[in-house]
Amino acid sequence: MSRPIVAIVGRPNVGKSTLFNKLIGQRLSIVDDTPGVTRDRIYGDCEWQRHNFLLIDTGGIEPASDDIILVQMRRQAQLAIDSADVIVFVTDVKTGVVATDEEVAAMLRKSGKPIVLCVNKCDGIGDMPPEYYEFYNLALGDPIAVSSVHGHGTGDLLEEVCSHFPEEEEKEDEFDSEYIRVAVIGKPNVGKSSLVNAISGEERAIVSNIAGTTRDATDTIVENEHGKFVFIDTAGMRRKSRIDDAIEKYSIIRAKMAVERATVCVIMIDATEGFTEQDSKVAGIAHEMGKACIIAVNKWDAVEKDGRTMDAQRKKLMNDFSFMPYAPIIFISAKTGQRIDRLYELIKFVDEQNAMRISTGKLNDVLAAATARVQPPTDKGRRLKIYYMTQASTRPPTFVCFVNRKDLFHYSYQRYLDNQIREIFGLEGTPTNYVIRERDKNDT
Repeated sequence: MSRPIVAIVGRPNVGKSTLFNKLIGQRLSIVDDTPGVTRDRIYGDCEWQRHNFLLIDTGGIEPASDDIILVQMRRQAQLAIDSADVIVFVTDVKTGVVATDEEVAAMLRKSGKPIVLCVNKCDGIGDMPPEYYEFYNLALGDPIAVSSVHGHGTGDLLEEVCSHFPEEEEKEDEFDSEYIRVAVIGKPNVGKSSLVNAISGEERAIVSNIAGTTRDATDTIVENEHGKFVFIDTAGMRRKSRIDDAIEKYSIIRAKMAVERATVCVIMIDATEGFTEQDSKVAGIAHEMGKACIIAVNKWDAVEKDGRTMDAQRKKLMNDFSFMPYAPIIFISAKTGQRIDRLYELIKFVDEQNAMRISTGKLNDVLAAATARVQPPTDKGRRLKIYYMTQASTRPPTFVCFVNRKDLFHYSYQRYLDNQIREIFGLEGTPTNYVIRERDKNDT
């Protein structure tokens, strides 16, 4: 099930970033007394009593202004409201209710979304300051007194936030196991929506040459002779310096959430443009989350080619995507439908590889042969000993290696072992993960 999104909104300088940092337990947001310090949306994982959700820290809102930057902030606030499942509206007890608070409250009431009213800077202990009761006038229910600096009241705040999350349905879990969930990701205008439309045979997503047309992640259910799939079309991801439109900032959050929901990611590249730095960043998101990956080179019909073009392109892309050498490359055309059937086959294949489980016995047979062929590294007369390996989990396949000294297990030797395992078992299309455990440091 997709994790809920919670947006922290409010006017400048009420302590949104300080609260955000306190709730996620790390200093991600810049905290400063100058209004408007938080310009980009910052997001982080938050967990409370078995609830896991994505928390978004937003820039301050100044609704009543014609200033172009403040108008943008107002638009961003509306986009935060549209994107989130629950809104935390932060106010400041020291200033009391001001006109801006009332205007933001009116905007929030119209949204129909659950609103949790947070009265920040209640730093004292004991009775509430008289100003606290003013906030009932905003007509957003009971205000929750919080000190984001000291952490007072944050438990009550999170309790209220989590009470608005929808109940997880058993039906959704059944749906999850039955269907392969595929996120179609890539920078804007590479043809993601065109691919989803070609796959579904209907105009599910708006197709346009204007970069950034798709603002939200949308699901398309497909059942055919290849199997059952859910295709998650996502808004294009742009590099930060190009994101001057707030819409795309929220789209990136949605796209990351879509990758999280998926088991397979189809990373789309524009054949007419070739590889760009942004393509590697987009692919990196899927790689870091341990998803099965396919690199789909779209618009192949628009490329002038001879008998050697595809091989040359494949070789170049393998070099460009050297950080994920496991990912198969397919050349497609969403416009003409070229190799769409082959794409389905690849999706099923890499999904199975991502879920592969290898027995401990077979793993250790490979380990014994690999260490006999290439001796483990030594340092100052001490040799690395790998006692045994076992697979701890799937998606991605995660292996635990028990060794005498972690510091001797160099990355190059880990990569060698990974290559040996892949040579025997495949694991094509999926990243792998290695956990190194030290069993006996005194054993040399």
